[in-house]
Order: sequence, then structure tokens, then C-alpha cells
Amino acid sequence: MYSAVPAAAGSPRRDFISVTLGPEEVVGVGGYNNSKAWRRRSCWRKWKQLSRLQRSVILFLFVFLAVCGVISYTSMWEPWKSITNKSLDDQRTEQEIPRLKLANPAVLPAPQKAEANHGDYPELSLQKPPKLPHVRRGPSNLQIKAPRRDTRLKTRHDTMRAVEELVEVDKVEKTEKSIISWRGAVIEPDQSTEPPSSKITEPEKPSSVEAEDQKEPVPINERQLAVIEAFRHAWKGYKDFAWGHDELKPLSKSYSEWFGLGLTLIDALDTMWILGLKEEFEEARKWVANDLVFDKNVDVNLFESTIRILGGLLSTYHLSGDSLFLEKAKDIGNRLMPAFKTPSKIPYSDVNIGRGTAHPPRWTSDSTVAEVTSIQLEFRELSRLTGDEKFQKAVDEVMKHVHILSGKNDGLVPMFINTNSGQFTHLGVYTLGARADSYYEYLLKQWIQGGKKENELLEDYMRAIDGVKKHLLQRSEPKKLTFVGELAHGHFSAKMDHLVCFLPGTLALGTHNGLAADHMKLAETLIETCYQMYAQAETGLSPEIVHFNLHAQKGHKDVEIKPADRHNLLRPETVESLFYMYRFTGDKKYQDWGWEILQNFNRYTRVPTGGYTSINNVQNPSNPEPRDKMESFFLGETLKYMFLLFSDDIDLINLDKYIFNTEAHPLPIWVPA
Repeated sequence: MYSAVPAAAGSPRRDFISVTLGPEEVVGVGGYNNSKAWRRRSCWRKWKQLSRLQRSVILFLFVFLAVCGVISYTSMWEPWKSITNKSLDDQRTEQEIPRLKLANPAVLPAPQKAEANHGDYPELSLQKPPKLPHVRRGPSNLQIKAPRRDTRLKTRHDTMRAVEELVEVDKVEKTEKSIISWRGAVIEPDQSTEPPSSKITEPEKPSSVEAEDQKEPVPINERQLAVIEAFRHAWKGYKDFAWGHDELKPLSKSYSEWFGLGLTLIDALDTMWILGLKEEFEEARKWVANDLVFDKNVDVNLFESTIRILGGLLSTYHLSGDSLFLEKAKDIGNRLMPAFKTPSKIPYSDVNIGRGTAHPPRWTSDSTVAEVTSIQLEFRELSRLTGDEKFQKAVDEVMKHVHILSGKNDGLVPMFINTNSGQFTHLGVYTLGARADSYYEYLLKQWIQGGKKENELLEDYMRAIDGVKKHLLQRSEPKKLTFVGELAHGHFSAKMDHLVCFLPGTLALGTHNGLAADHMKLAETLIETCYQMYAQAETGLSPEIVHFNLHAQKGHKDVEIKPADRHNLLRPETVESLFYMYRFTGDKKYQDWGWEILQNFNRYTRVPTGGYTSINNVQNPSNPEPRDKMESFFLGETLKYMFLLFSDDIDLINLDKYIFNTEAHPLPIWVPA
């Protein structure tokens, strides 16, 4: 203990320490020596000196802390492990970035050969049954932002996606009060007054498919196998007699040329990918790589080249991830641009892709409205992929110009527009058939493609559907079928093109994307009419044009077919709408109707040596008068929609991720970065 002794006055201060040692504290006499044995005896002595209550409390605290430690360890282990793996992955990624930049992984799984033959369908790509009711087949994301480049980045991507979802929820909550209502349609609000920008700093590439995200595909059913067999039969004829040419003439075992660019082959590329025909696809790819050359002194139609060639190449690039198709798409896209060099910015109909010149048809300076307003999906997507805004800028100017034009009738547009003045011509004639049809289709699809932000497109579409209801809808006798006629200078005509049968599918797509529910009701009545256009013909195949009876007559059907209109060109529009209706309703009758149509194609248009032919007379089952021509859209559209119609896999070209162009080539819906 310390003992401070006060210093005497005038003398220096002194400090003294007095230490008293007991006998047990003397070293070597049984006292403290810092040994483990001594410490144990000392601790045990102290423990025994505690009361029973104190010992119980201490024991309880020790047990409680031990339990808490175990719980904390188990809860913290996974996050710690994730952080550690993330750090290691980041290090690996930094080392692998140079190599990954060269990769361009496929978006949809590569087609696989079947392990066994089934009946008459050799080498079909069979798929294993799913583990879940709905499986993913296709990209997990198709976004404007840079895609994921390696599966080892999954943890970081999932974390970022979770954060983005939280931000998105917050945005929705903030904008709930500003929802746009358009004549019964509830639409998500436009976050910006500007349309989606076409400026992109880097070329867009398809997102890679995470190995963990690839689910077992839905098995192919018998009807899909029948479509595959039909495609292979058609492809055999094309390969044997028209390889590398535009269209097959199956009866004469020859070919016809339109542009000399292998239209049928390019149109069928993404169909082969979707059907899983790997060998056929690889063979066609070699032709594209080695023989497809656009530096030719040839005039091509801007519209047809865009929807078939540009659209087909872009779609195949997105599905396969093969940059060859994007390079070819950029080439043809640049060569089509001279068409927009007009006084009005309304493009010419024809372009010489070798000389870089463009001109209208020889007989007029007009272009058709459908042609100049149905190239937007493709050129906008080309801008998004390349980062070159000139493509989107050119086609957006066309839509803005048409938006403000006079001459419309409650949203319905005339069929022609002058490339010099930029004004509608041949006023007073309104139809949803040839020369105007896909204008209405692309209004809705551009709006969906761009993320539902371009309200001018939505306004034009909704007004047009109102115009159809007001001016073009009538009901036939005796079955009271609802149909879409035509209006010529105030006079209604009960004429309906088969082309108009795109409308039920478009209406259903609009309702699926939040538009008015009565659009789906109209779609259901119109698809019934389109089916009856097949069912009431003697061959079960629809003619190109029908006229409906407005007054009941004994012995007459609803549908009248005139001699000049009774040909069938293997068109896809009804099957297209059947696909949309089945996908959105699940009603099996739409599959059954499509199956009837496929059987009748096989019965009346199939050529034994390979290929299918259009026919001149749907009213003569004994002699349908084959025309000796297989249109490219039979492989590019009709059989593709057939295959998708018979599939129960909603992720096989998911309609929340893809939008089809008017030639059935799927392009990605833009997801904001």
C-alpha cells in the first residue's frame, strides 16, 4: 500500500512505500509462481467462494452467449462467402476482359440434333420435359445497356438487378398519380417527353445466357413435329432446285428471281433456329458468309428488302449471337439509306443497292403508306445496335411527318403518299388491306418496342382503331360474322383482304400491353371471321380476297368468292393471329383451327418432289390449279407461326421480350438502362 509522509517544513519531500508480504506470497514457499496449476487452484477457490445464485447466473450467461454465437455464425457465413467469391470473380473478370470482348454468345440455346428419329421425322430436335410449368427458353434480358459477358458475374448481376428493382418500385410509387388514360386504356406514364434516343456509345450485343438460367426446354409435341416435317420438305425443294435464289418454283423444279439476294434463305434463317434445325441453319449460314453480296447493280424494293432481309438478319443475330449477321445487316442498311434523299423525306420505293441511287416507281412519284411506315422497327433496331443514329432519325422523321398530315378520316389513312410534296394522294379511300395494313400494325409495335414512351404513336393507333369501329366494321349474314370492310368516298364495300387478318393478333397484343379490354373482344370476333374465310372455302384454304353478304339469301354463305380473288398465296396472317390469340388466352380451339389449315396446306399445296406451291382456285378441291411458286414468307412466317402456335412454351419467343416485325422476324423490346 502507498503511504505518503508529509515533508518537514523547509526540508525536501520524501516518499516511502511499505509492502507487507504474507507467508503464502513468498516465492518458493507455496506462493504465487504464475504456473497453470496455481492459476487453476486460485480460480477454483474464487468460484467456490461465489454463492449458488451467482454461479447459476454466470453459467446462464455463458450458455446464452454461446447460442448467440452459433446463430450469428450461421447467418453471416453465406454473405461473407458471397463477398469473398465476388472479390475473386472480380479479379478473374479483370484478367479475362480482353478475351471476353471477342465473344458474342448466343441468346437462344443453339439448336441441338435429336438423339433418335421419331416416325417419319428424321433427326428432329427433341427436347426434354421441363422441371417447372413454364420454362425459360431464350434470353434472360435483352437490354439497351451493355450485356453480361460471363456467367461468373452472376452474383454481382443479381445484386445490381435487385437494386434496380427497388429503384423501379420507387419510381412506380412516385408516378402512380400521373397514369395516362386513353379512351379506356390505362397506360404507364411517359417518363420523358423525348422518344427513345438512338444514340448508343457502343454496339449492342445479345446477352449471354447464364448456365444456371437455362431451364429444361418444353418437349416438342406431335403437331410441332408435323411443322418441322413440312419445313424440311419445303427446304428440300428449295435446296435442290433454287439454292441461293429468291424463290422456288416447285413444279418446274426451278427458281424465280426478284432481287437476286436469296430471299427465301434469309427469310428462313430464324425459323430454322427456332425449329432447332441445326444442320440446315449451318448450311445456310455458310451461304450467307460466302455468297451473300449486296454490291450489285440491282434495284430492290425498300419495304420488302427491309422487312425480309434487314429484319431477317437482325433477328438471326439476336437469336444466334453470330456477328456475321449483324455485319450483313449494317451493309444492307447503309445501302438502303439513299431512299430517304427526297424533298419531303418520305422515302422512294426503290433503291439501287450497288449504285447508291433511289427512285419512285416508273409510273408514279407516289409511295404506298404501308411501305414507308413499316420499316421503322428494323431501322430503329439497327441504330440501337450500331450506335449510328442516322437510321432511326430517317424513319422517325417519316412517322412524325405522317402524324401531322391532313387527309385522315378518324385516324384512318389513305393508301398513297407523294415523295415530293409529302402529302397524301388518292384521298377518300380507306382500307386495312393492301397498301395500308402494316401502318396500323407498326404504330402499336413501335410504341411497344420503344418502351411505351412515344405517345404520338399510341394516339395515332388508338384513333385508328376507333376509326375502324366507326367506319369499317359490319356484320355478315347468316352467321353474323364481324368483318372489316373498305370505305371509298363515303361508300362502304363489304370487301376484306386476307391481309386484314393481321388485325386480331395486333388487337390482342395491344390488350396484353395494357390497352382497352374491348380490343380483345373485337379480336375474338375477327379471328372467328378469319377462320371462316378458310372453313367456308371448298379446299379449307382462304382466298386472297372475300366479299361478305350483308343480307340473308337462301343457299348463300357469309363469304362470297369472286373468280379473280380465289387464289391462295400460302399467306401467314390468320395463323399469325391464331398464335397471338392462343398465347394470350390459352384457348385450344385456336390450335385446332391452325391444325386444320396446316393439313389443308399439305393436302392441296404440297409438291411431292419438295416444296409447296400457291394455288389459283381454293374452290376446286379436285384441281386447285397450282401456280408453281413458293413465296419466301411461307418459310419465314407461315410455318414459323404454326410452330409457335402449337407450342405451350410461353418463353419460346416471349412476347414480353420480343416484338415481331411484319415478316415475323422477332426483335427485342427495348428495356431502359
